[in-house]
Amino acid sequence: MSKAKKIAAVMSTLLLSAAAAGTAFAEMPVRGEAKPWQLGFQVAVTDVMQKNAWFHDKLLLPLSIFIALFVLALMIYVFIRFNAKANPVPSKTTHNTMIEVVWTVVPTIIVAIIGIISVRLVYFQDAPPADLAASSGISPVGEEVVLKATGNRWYWEYEYPEEELSFSSIMVEDADLKPGQPRLLTVDNHVVIPVNTVIRLQVTANPQDVIHAWTIPSFGVKVDAVPGRLNERWFRVLPGFEGRYYGQCSELCGSRHSAMPITVDVVSSEEYQAWLATTKEASNGTPLGQTTIALNTGAAE
Repeated sequence: MSKAKKIAAVMSTLLLSAAAAGTAFAEMPVRGEAKPWQLGFQVAVTDVMQKNAWFHDKLLLPLSIFIALFVLALMIYVFIRFNAKANPVPSKTTHNTMIEVVWTVVPTIIVAIIGIISVRLVYFQDAPPADLAASSGISPVGEEVVLKATGNRWYWEYEYPEEELSFSSIMVEDADLKPGQPRLLTVDNHVVIPVNTVIRLQVTANPQDVIHAWTIPSFGVKVDAVPGRLNERWFRVLPGFEGRYYGQCSELCGSRHSAMPITVDVVSSEEYQAWLATTKEASNGTPLGQTTIALNTGAAE
């Protein structure tokens, strides 16, 4: 094959991969994206994140507000009741058994409750429980999907080991953004996963690289990508939450740390299978975006 034909074949593969992995779901609603002046978490769409959001919104936040207001009220009372003008002869009391028992026992109970719930959540994030369907009332659709993410300076590589499919995901630079594409969040190739399916996420980093972190706030997933180590988490996007979700590398990894965004499209099982078929055909056994990776790495270094 001539050099011109080889170049044309590579360009054709890249164009097909962009169509399959990047723009196939261009009209998809964006659900997981930070908004200006936003307070609170992004929308919680997984079992893990909904538990985390409940823990924060229903327990930690009200408890923190109550403790802060209670301490403030005590301080104001002390300022008024025991200042030099209102209390010219100070008491010589040094102990109060009841108060000392209360301020020891009550914080201990509060910390114990928070600790027990926290540990249960940590274990819940490690592996999906056997009774996941029974606990949520929603039966997962299809088999588990294994997704492997590898961090590099400064882009992500993804692999679907069971599908023998892999591709790179590189940030689209400002000059190449199209209308409606968010800056520092848009990538050329999107991760695509089926809704209501357990995703077993494996995260690592290039052995010659540094530590990165794969994070999607709406999924409740934040896991370090450590060279030489394979960390694993799981998540399941619940029915009714199909859409596009954004995340970023959450570990300071170098000068282009901000150039490692993550884009995940959550689609129906049928759309996922169609995407797999199209993307496999476009790649033809070659990792998508391979030429782009080489060019990007050269520029970054």
